[in-house]
Amino acid sequence: MNKKRLNLNKYSLIESIIAIILIILTLSIYFCHIGQRRPVKIGSSYMTMNNEFYPIINEQIANQINNRNDRLYNRDPALNQQKQIEEIHSFIKKGVQAIIINPVNGDSKKLNHVLKVAKSRGIRIVIIDSPLKNSKIADCTIESANYHAGQLNAEYMLKRQKSGKILLLEHKSAISGVERIQGFLDTLKHSKKAKNFKIVKRLNTYGQSEISLPLVKKAIKNGTDFNTIMALNDRAAIGALAAIDSTNYSHHVSLYSVDGSENMKKMFTLNPDVVATAAQSPLKMAKIAVNATYRLIEHKKVPKKIIVPVYLINKNNLDQHNICGWQ
Repeated sequence: MNKKRLNLNKYSLIESIIAIILIILTLSIYFCHIGQRRPVKIGSSYMTMNNEFYPIINEQIANQINNRNDRLYNRDPALNQQKQIEEIHSFIKKGVQAIIINPVNGDSKKLNHVLKVAKSRGIRIVIIDSPLKNSKIADCTIESANYHAGQLNAEYMLKRQKSGKILLLEHKSAISGVERIQGFLDTLKHSKKAKNFKIVKRLNTYGQSEISLPLVKKAIKNGTDFNTIMALNDRAAIGALAAIDSTNYSHHVSLYSVDGSENMKKMFTLNPDVVATAAQSPLKMAKIAVNATYRLIEHKKVPKKIIVPVYLINKNNLDQHNICGWQ
C-alpha cells in the first residue's frame, strides 16, 4: 500500500510540475505577444512621381519609416485626381494610421471629401508641398515658402532688367504653383518699373517638361514674342528651354524658376538663358513630415502649418550650392 501511495504521489507531483511548466510557457507566449509592437502603417501619395522632387521626398520618408520597422504604402496618381481619390480609399481599407499626401488638386471637393472620411476614421492627415484650400482638414501642412519664391524671382528680375515681355508657365490646379506665380505677379505689380513689363501669355504646363515643351513650341510658332520666362518649377522651365532650342528662337531669353533641382543647377553652366531658381529643401521637408506624422499618431501636439524657407540660386552664388543634389 505504501509503495502504491508513493507511486501515486510521485505521478501527481510530476503532473503538477508539467502543468506549471505549461502554464508558464502559455503566459510567456501571451505576454510576449502583447508586448510586441505592431508596425505602424502609413500611406503616401504625391501628385506625380515624374518629378525628381517627389521621389527624393518619398525616399527619405521611406528610409525613416523602414528604420522604425514600420510600413509605408506609396502610390503615384500621375496627376490624375480620381486615381488619387481611389488611393486614399485604398489606404483607409489597409488600416493606415496616417496619410502623407501632396494633392493633385488642393481645391477638389471630391479629394477633400475622401480625406474628411479618412480623418473621421482616426487617420492623421499630413499635407506636404502643396496645401489643401480647406486647411482645416489637414492635421499638419508642410510647404515651402511658395509665395516668397515668386517674390525672390521678381525682385531679382527687376534688378537685372529694365523691361520684359513675360511668358508664364503655370500649374493652375496646384496651390503651391499658384502661390509662386502670384508672389511673382504681386511683386511686379507694386514695382515702379511695372509699366515696363508685360505678361504676353500664360501656359498651363502642369509643371511637366513633356507638356511645357510642345506648349512653348506652339506659342513660338504662333508668333508669341517674349524675352522672359517665369516658370512655376524647374521641370516646366527645362521643357521651355528645349522648345526654344528646337525652334531656333531668335531672341535671348531670361529664365526664372522655382525648385533648385540638380538638373537646373547644371543648366546654369550649360545654357546662358538660365538666370535664377528659388530653391526648395525636400530633404528638410521629408524629415519634418516624418516627425510630424509620428507625433500625430502618438497624439502629441504639432503645428497646423510649417513653412520651410526658400533661397535664390543664381550664377553669382552657384558655387556656394552643391550641384549634386538638394538639401
